[in-house]
Amino acid sequence: MDQEDQLKEWYELYSQHVYQFLVYYNRTDDVDDLVQEVFIRAWKHAPSFKGKASPKTWLFSIARRVSIDRYRKKKWERLIDRGESHEVGLTPEEIVLNKEEDQRLYEAINSLKPKYRDVVICRGILDLSTKETAEVLKWSTAKVDTTFHRAKEKLACVMNERGIEHARSQ
Repeated sequence: MDQEDQLKEWYELYSQHVYQFLVYYNRTDDVDDLVQEVFIRAWKHAPSFKGKASPKTWLFSIARRVSIDRYRKKKWERLIDRGESHEVGLTPEEIVLNKEEDQRLYEAINSLKPKYRDVVICRGILDLSTKETAEVLKWSTAKVDTTFHRAKEKLACVMNERGIEHARSQ
């Protein structure tokens, strides 16, 4: 399979995962542009992909770098995504309450120091394994486990201080 076909396949398989990562990581309304930037960088750097990590974790690494670059450029705008709700079977009141809960949770996560935020997003939100998270963050698996444990404790404290209940089950 040539590079173009490989990247098309990766886009089909992973673009939604990259999108979700970027939404949680950036909380901005220009995520589509960031997804595009991730795949442009993947195209440019495809020859450097050696297959040591999975394509998904490699793309998350690129997405993280794109986010950091955006942060440096725009000084970390904190806009809340106001996209359409895809919550089926809920009343308008429940949808509003869920959005408010989500916003408060996102704000609590964003209040964490960067290494805690990174590991919470990867392990807790994107449900990556310890190994995948280590590849994305370029950490050891031991550091991922330790940092995730500490981050969960800190997030629980922040949520408690802010009167936020534990995230609802999906």
